[in-house]
Amino acid sequence: MKTMFKKKLIYALIAGLSLPLASYAAEADLLKKIEALAQEIEALKSQVKANAEKVAAQPQAQAAKSNASDMEALKSQVKKLEEKSLGKWLTIGGDYRFRYDYMKGETRTFTDVNATFANVQQKLQADFFNNPSTTPGSSTYFGAPMAGGMSTAGALSGLMGFAQAMNGVGTYAQARTFLGNPMNAGMVQGIGAFAATVPAYKPENNSLYTNRFGLDLHAKATQDVTVSARLVMYKVFGSQIDNAVTNAGSAPFFADRVGVFDGTLSHVPSSSALNVDRAYATWSNIADKEIWFSIGRRPSTNGAPSNLRLNNARPGNGGTPSLLVDYAFDGMTIGYAPDIDKLPGAYAKVCYGRGFESGFRDTPGNSLKDTDMLGVAVIPIDTDPLRVWLQWNRGFNIFDAPTMNNTYFGNTAPKTNLGDIDWWGAGFLSTFKKIGDGELHVFGDVGISRTHPNSNVSAQFGFQGLMTGSFFSPEAPTGKHGNAVALGVRYDLPSKTKLGFEFNHGSKDWITFAPAADDMWTAKVGTRGEVYEAYIIQELDKKPISSYFSKTFFRFGVQRYNFKYTGSNNWVGAPVKISTVNGQMMTTTPLDDATNVYGTFEVKF
Repeated sequence: MKTMFKKKLIYALIAGLSLPLASYAAEADLLKKIEALAQEIEALKSQVKANAEKVAAQPQAQAAKSNASDMEALKSQVKKLEEKSLGKWLTIGGDYRFRYDYMKGETRTFTDVNATFANVQQKLQADFFNNPSTTPGSSTYFGAPMAGGMSTAGALSGLMGFAQAMNGVGTYAQARTFLGNPMNAGMVQGIGAFAATVPAYKPENNSLYTNRFGLDLHAKATQDVTVSARLVMYKVFGSQIDNAVTNAGSAPFFADRVGVFDGTLSHVPSSSALNVDRAYATWSNIADKEIWFSIGRRPSTNGAPSNLRLNNARPGNGGTPSLLVDYAFDGMTIGYAPDIDKLPGAYAKVCYGRGFESGFRDTPGNSLKDTDMLGVAVIPIDTDPLRVWLQWNRGFNIFDAPTMNNTYFGNTAPKTNLGDIDWWGAGFLSTFKKIGDGELHVFGDVGISRTHPNSNVSAQFGFQGLMTGSFFSPEAPTGKHGNAVALGVRYDLPSKTKLGFEFNHGSKDWITFAPAADDMWTAKVGTRGEVYEAYIIQELDKKPISSYFSKTFFRFGVQRYNFKYTGSNNWVGAPVKISTVNGQMMTTTPLDDATNVYGTFEVKF
């Protein structure tokens, strides 16, 4: 292109030189040609520049295209790594708690059944070993004619036969027949002479220290399917057993604190073992609807409104009202959350749990039935300002005692099914913001219990039935109604100080299913009487690091129990008015009143 340009320029110069100098007429034409030639030269320059830029731009475009492709590939790899990273599918949290308790109470005079039987056995054995005789009347204790004129060997074998025959009693009618037998009646009367009467005393523990550590895991397994688990260690300082809370060496105070069993594991101090408190899988959005199904060891403890005093987050749709149920169940739930504008957050669910597995039935050695729980919950509204719940539960084939090891009564196990229990409950939890400088939480909860006893009685507890009878004094099966109420407030200040007060009342025949409640003496929601509790929570003003919900706080409180009837949290036997207790045969120590002062240091991460 440059060669052509030069040729045209030379031709133009030659043509110009060949013109006559005097030919002024052609000058104008020459100027026009020169001007046209200059324009053509400029056009050629522009074309050359454009071609050069085009050639230079081709590698840059290819490089940019290559860089964009590499960036997309990198983004794809990063996305895959994020999807496989632990933080994408696994959430880890938990809590640690140190707790101090000062506990003091006052008992009533009673006759310790377990100590009485141990006493009569020990003395009859000693009498036989001192004088092994089959001669009638040789027994120091049953040798008199009025006592049967027994020998030392006969008295000891008579006691063994009495105990064996007693274990064979299964129904109210059989118990009446057994006690109506003159020989058995005489033995019952004779045992009374060995009564281990326990005078009223004032139990006190001025420094009970406990450690609790919990680890929470939540995994997204597949689309719409998650697995949740909670592992808990809960122990007393300087101990690997539960003696500090069961009144070891003496009759326990309450049925829910006789020992640790399946429904209270990780909720009553025991050992440093990290036990599985919860483990369940949940399938959500079934059929692209707000339907979920969940199965496993359930989140059926520490339900609303106990979350206020425990300073926990409000339970989700897996919790149960703490007034009716606080028990670590294995079971399942199916729920549905309809989208109703006038009922925000509403949902309903059906829950099923197994409290005791009896194994093979209809065998020569086992006539026990499984103990199951069925519940229906309707939550018509669940929002931050207001939550309302309605609940019905039925316990089927209630056992007389759970499986426990190394208790005051030895190793215990269910021996019979006593009947069914119905529970109804209704409650609310409301939050009012900008009340003064803070936020006010208010709750109210009511419960009703109704027993449906069958004809069975518990031989291991002296022929007592489902809320009927006393030791060696059976009562015909009769349904009992009970009721309870729980009220409370908590005021949260901007300084992260929280002040709370709660009140509980239970009637004479009130019975709940809450042995796993976070109370040292006994579950306050099952008290037949009144319980008053005041507490203060102070959170540290520290930035959360491990998660948004992380926090550290102190909690101080006091509980005051006023018992009106015996047998709080116990469905075996009829309640007795505390003021009338004076030496009667009982399996647990009757408390008149009790106080618990506590303090905690807690970290949630």
